[in-house]
Amino acid sequence: MKKSLLSAVILSALSLSSFAFANQAGDFVVRGGLTNINPDNNTSSVNVAALGGQTPLSLSVDDNTQLGLNFVYFYDNNWAIEVLAATPYSHDVIINDPQGIAPGALGAAVDGATLAEVTHLPPTISALYYFDSNSNFKPYVGVGVNYTIFWDEEFKSAPKSLKFNDLELDGSFGFSWQVGADYYFDDNWSINATVQFIDIDSEAKFKIGDTITGKSDVNIDPMVYSIMLGYKF
Repeated sequence: MKKSLLSAVILSALSLSSFAFANQAGDFVVRGGLTNINPDNNTSSVNVAALGGQTPLSLSVDDNTQLGLNFVYFYDNNWAIEVLAATPYSHDVIINDPQGIAPGALGAAVDGATLAEVTHLPPTISALYYFDSNSNFKPYVGVGVNYTIFWDEEFKSAPKSLKFNDLELDGSFGFSWQVGADYYFDDNWSINATVQFIDIDSEAKFKIGDTITGKSDVNIDPMVYSIMLGYKF
């Protein structure tokens, strides 16, 4: 009798705990924390008409960490919609000149130099699917769409002295995927970790002096790593 009663109490406690931390239709979660955007290491070739079109010059982009924010609304205990936001990200654009053509063409060595800095926001909307875990640990996967906006594109002082000017990056539309998990400490508070890929491809256009024009496909395609604290309403 005592054993049966004890079993019933344990099962009841487990049931209540699982129910308390379960995601339900109408739940709204706000998260905030650190988000690192780590671009693809691949370089993008530079096309300069006055140098015969395609050149050995190439561009690459460094990583950046900022305050990340996202908002999640649950349609039921499995499906949710997420909006990813953040403070603006700034990236250095590195110029690579492995064959040393710049000294003859532009008057100075530029290999490995920081060519420019660009600022962008990558707002992303994703559909998330949460797996039934019956525990405080709640893993999920997601797919979404992204539109990246660039502004404040500006050459550094050294490239400006070589007459680089009028840098402009086109906006980018692409898809994303992610895997992540929440761990709930109680009914409301949780910690979240996410790994996400975002397809960000842009075209950079610029001038050298008044008449020489150049362009390059900039394939940022970053992996995005986030660790955030969440609160469920």
